[in-house]
Amino acid sequence: MTSILILNGPNLNLLGRRQPEVYGRTTLAEIESRCRAHAAAIGVDLAFAQSNHEGALVDAIHEAAGRHDGIVLNAGAYTHTSVALMDAIAGVDLPVVELHLSNIHAREAFRHKSYIAPVAAGQICGFGPRGYVLAMDALAGLLAPGAS
Repeated sequence: MTSILILNGPNLNLLGRRQPEVYGRTTLAEIESRCRAHAAAIGVDLAFAQSNHEGALVDAIHEAAGRHDGIVLNAGAYTHTSVALMDAIAGVDLPVVELHLSNIHAREAFRHKSYIAPVAAGQICGFGPRGYVLAMDALAGLLAPGAS
């Protein structure tokens, strides 16, 4: 069975409380519950993790190789700063879908640059919590037998 890791970066543990005008009121636990239900509906195994520490995210990407078939990554602010995450993704042979709750291209200029995008299969942003399901579907489609 296809296995997907959903990996969340810094401050996403504060969803529902942190800047609800930007990120909404849905908590990370609620997003995880929705993702688990969707994974069951589309027939994929799901692992879900969050860390505020860049090195822990790098470790999770490394450990995903051989355990999971792909990664949905919401790297949060590390998207715009982390060469280490970019290198980790480039170093594993797994497709990654970059995900953001808000539309990073409609926000501050520093958020327009993504270090993840050059090594990601694609990017989903601006759809709030629904973006997680969209990213799962995109990744599952990439991993489907015969997908190109």
